[in-house]
Amino acid sequence: MTRLAVLVGAAVAVTAIVVLAVVTLILRPDDQFASCRSSSVAGGAALGGPFELLNSAGETVTDKNVITEPSLVYFGYTYCPDVCPLDVDRNATAVDILAERGISVTPVFISIDPARDTPQVVGEFAYNMHDKMIGLTGSPEQVKAASTAYRTYYSAHEAVDDEYLVDHSTFSYLVLPEVGFVEFFRRDLSPEQMADKVGCFVDKI
Repeated sequence: MTRLAVLVGAAVAVTAIVVLAVVTLILRPDDQFASCRSSSVAGGAALGGPFELLNSAGETVTDKNVITEPSLVYFGYTYCPDVCPLDVDRNATAVDILAERGISVTPVFISIDPARDTPQVVGEFAYNMHDKMIGLTGSPEQVKAASTAYRTYYSAHEAVDDEYLVDHSTFSYLVLPEVGFVEFFRRDLSPEQMADKVGCFVDKI
């Protein structure tokens, strides 16, 4: 796959999120979280949904098992050289800031590289990033289903000596139990800004 095709795919994924979010806001004028949203294209019940994946112990878990409190969900992979560690660390820091404010939030890391990210590998990565972080992986079909639910994009480069990179979208998703997806955050937000935004949503529950 050419670099241009990868970039086009990523742009399509972002556009899909924006369009779905706008439509949802139009259809939900009574949105209880309206005052917390950062823009008119944020949020949307069309994003997110059920998933079935494997936890660090290799046990099958569903979204109901994982999203038991406000959660920050990120799709990435453990071999990511730069973007994923920075984004996940930002999310972990935001979780700590929220904890200091008396708000409990769970960071969740879902691998989009199931070929290398075994339950043990993803579990160790998640724990090293934050002792509360839940690491999830699964079969290629399970991962694809979860990614599709959240409208994320990923595409692996051709392997060279069994080494390869994976292009992927970099949104973090705020998911609330009994509510579902309520907001996505871009990677340019600071931990403090993310904590402020998450706190606003939690206060509205």
